[in-house]
Amino acid sequence: MKKIAWLIFTISFLIILSSCGNSAMQSSGSSDAEESNTDNEGEDSIRIGSILPFSGVYSALGKDLSDGMKLYFESVGWEVAGREIELIEEDTEADPQVALRRTRKLMEQDNVDMLTGAVSTAVAYAIRNDVDANQLPYLASHAGGDDLTRSERSDYIWRSSFSSWQIGNSMGEWAYENIGDRIYVAAADYAFGREVSAAFVEAYTEAGGEVVGEVYPPLGNNDYASYLSTIGSADADGVYAFFAGSDAVRFVQQFEQYGLKDEFELLGSGWLVAEDLRESIGTAAEGIYASTFWDYNLDSEENSSFVEAYEEAYDRRPTIEALEGYDAGRIIVETIEALDGDVSDPDQVVDAMSQVTFESPRGPFSFDQDTHHVIQNMYITETVLEEDHTENEVIHQIDEVVDPGE
Repeated sequence: MKKIAWLIFTISFLIILSSCGNSAMQSSGSSDAEESNTDNEGEDSIRIGSILPFSGVYSALGKDLSDGMKLYFESVGWEVAGREIELIEEDTEADPQVALRRTRKLMEQDNVDMLTGAVSTAVAYAIRNDVDANQLPYLASHAGGDDLTRSERSDYIWRSSFSSWQIGNSMGEWAYENIGDRIYVAAADYAFGREVSAAFVEAYTEAGGEVVGEVYPPLGNNDYASYLSTIGSADADGVYAFFAGSDAVRFVQQFEQYGLKDEFELLGSGWLVAEDLRESIGTAAEGIYASTFWDYNLDSEENSSFVEAYEEAYDRRPTIEALEGYDAGRIIVETIEALDGDVSDPDQVVDAMSQVTFESPRGPFSFDQDTHHVIQNMYITETVLEEDHTENEVIHQIDEVVDPGE
């Protein structure tokens, strides 16, 4: 009898325990569902992933690109075609492997509808295959490596910034006609510096000029004395230089300190006398000629409006990277508008993106349908001294420069 009672008690206890277990399982499932619903609260939003360097050597460029893009999104109230714009930013640290991991996170966890950004060309190349394989529409808003819209061209990648070729080539013929027929070339020894200077050399020699020498100091160089000494002994009319950031500051200052400014004209890309560098460079920047696709002092209604809005929002002058971010924001918005907010089909997204044209602060903007690369004006500027500071003055315009895509 006791055994029967014990058996009944045991069975009853197990039934109760099982019931409690089922209840606990159901509670856990309910919690997961609630979390899922919470995660999907932005389901009606359009998710834009942005990969930019917010730490490290290029952090200032990343911030300017981000601020420019946010300024445009703010101008439309962060809403387009009745859908909210949700911007998810990831720090690439300008490291290709870090960028690849964070791009995968944006695709796999955040389920972004579109991707933009990348300052470093190495970063853009690192994510290229994943973007292509996942058919993720990607608007490259800075990285200028030629191959991104040439041998590495993808149906899902469009570039709104510039190519190395556009920057270098645009100066070649002008330099021959206005500087002289003998030029020395100096450029930072990394992929972009090599590509830009090669494009300049190609255009300059095709115009009839002769390159009498070339030097390629390492990226991040502090002392250019030996290179400047070599340049100083050359028989040349000018020096074409590609340096950016702190390299540009040091090269331009030392170019003057070693007496070369009195012997040669100095010319290069817009980054040699960029908006955020000239104060550091000081008066040594006076007289430099540069090629660029935008400048603070471009005389147009669109540029004046952009500059005013940016300075009001951030209390500082915009840079070329801020303009790139601003235009990227507009391209994204106009792409979504063209699709009436339906970005579910990546092929339709890139098709709509390819058709975007507008009057940018930089001038007329459109895409080359073959290369997926921006068609834009290029400008030659001269840095002039105004009282106690320097300004860039636009002195020449080259209309609608098209990258050859080869």
